[in-house]
Amino acid sequence: MENTFYKYQGTGNDFVMIDNRNGQFPKEDTELVAKICHRRFGVGADGLILLENDTETDFRMVYFNADGKEGSMCGNGGRCIVAFANFLDVIEEETVFNAVDGLHKATIVGDVVSLKMLDVSEIKEKSNALFMDTGSPHHIQLVNGLKSFNVAKEGARIRYGIYGEKGSNVNFVETNVDGGFSIRTYERGVEDETLSCGTGVTAVALGMYHIGNTKEKTVAVKALGGNLEVSFKEDHGAYSDIYLKGEAKQVFKGELTW
Repeated sequence: MENTFYKYQGTGNDFVMIDNRNGQFPKEDTELVAKICHRRFGVGADGLILLENDTETDFRMVYFNADGKEGSMCGNGGRCIVAFANFLDVIEEETVFNAVDGLHKATIVGDVVSLKMLDVSEIKEKSNALFMDTGSPHHIQLVNGLKSFNVAKEGARIRYGIYGEKGSNVNFVETNVDGGFSIRTYERGVEDETLSCGTGVTAVALGMYHIGNTKEKTVAVKALGGNLEVSFKEDHGAYSDIYLKGEAKQVFKGELTW
């Protein structure tokens, strides 16, 4: 069977996007999903995302990690599927859609998507680190010399050594001279560093505010793949109206055979 796919990227986080409103994609086939995401034997992507019909909202987002397993919420993937839905004329400039962690609001103007993330009620302070769930679990650690830091090695060590088989995404952060932050992320499911991670960027912005490294409630975060912005409200350590904002673009389209 052949099926049209589209490739999207959000600050370098790249995804194979498939319109699965007809329900024909064999999403139980984890080996197929992993093969499609493989950068030598497939299309190549950090994940695969299906756009499906939903009875309550404009559409449903079904996200798979590059290892073929269905994943937790992906912020950049969420922004990319909003751009994809706009391209398919499923939505116009505003939407509400369903994802694995619940409902998300979003707006799109040109290539810029602003995605509302889930509220965060708890940030755990660990030894030299923070942990929170922004739709996906995230370990956040401040480091010096981020540019030369061995993210793959240290990320894997923390991902498995501290959090076990279920694991956590691991973010390494450095403060910039302009008051913003730079981030590099090791993503579980990809099992390597990615150019950007939306839920990770969100976690870093909230975490840096939480420990007093910024007083701003609109925080600029620079990933390897580009710049993102996180805005939020805070009340006694609880965070709401959290928005992840940045570009999401279509790269190309093609045909898959399975």
